Amino acid sequence: MPISFSQVTVDAKANVYFDGKVVSHSIHFADGSRKTIGLIYPGEYHFGTAAAERMEIIAGTCEVVIDGTDATLTYAVDTHFDVAANHGFTIRVTEGICEYICSFLP
Repeated sequence: MPISFSQVTVDAKANVYFDGKVVSHSIHFADGSRKTIGLIYPGEYHFGTAAAERMEIIAGTCEVVIDGTDATLTYAVDTHFDVAANHGFTIRVTEGICEYICSFLP
């Protein structure tokens, strides 16, 4: 998983959720694709998706339950999970900070 990107445009304005406990910035690529890069402080948060997403964990760990499933799966550095469009997931960070790259899938 790349941890740096070149030739991109970055939105300086942060996407701030849950009173600042989840923060991300959008990055835009020349081909029109977009990703967000961010961090999640300890807590449990639910997100809905409009587009399909791939969440790549680049630091820390988290536990995830995809909507419609009962399985709680743990993700750490160099792992990822996918979420279908118009679905959602609950993510829990129990200690430290979890950092991620979110790619919007076609």
